[in-house]
Amino acid sequence: MAVIDIDDSNVKENLNQNEKVIVKYYAGWCGSCRLIKPKYKRLSNDERFENIAFLDVDAEHNPETRNLAGVKNLPFFAIFKNGEFVEGVSTSKEEGVVELLEKL
Repeated sequence: MAVIDIDDSNVKENLNQNEKVIVKYYAGWCGSCRLIKPKYKRLSNDERFENIAFLDVDAEHNPETRNLAGVKNLPFFAIFKNGEFVEGVSTSKEEGVVELLEKL
């Protein structure tokens, strides 16, 4: 599945359309965010996670979406189930993202 870019205008719609969702919060100036990007994309195509929607949001320009998960550091990953925030973690390691995905 492709990674879907979202923003404050369509976050609720995307969270409610999909039962299981992971959101990556990033910023353009964040080097760690750029390094994790290809790994996140690869995970979105991993058949283990084919029933999970992968979303991407620029945390700097979307405060409403950032506040849904209480983002303080970047990159930050948050999982949502049935539109509700479940858990989040600030990590630049693929293993940390996989652990989070496995909780869904």
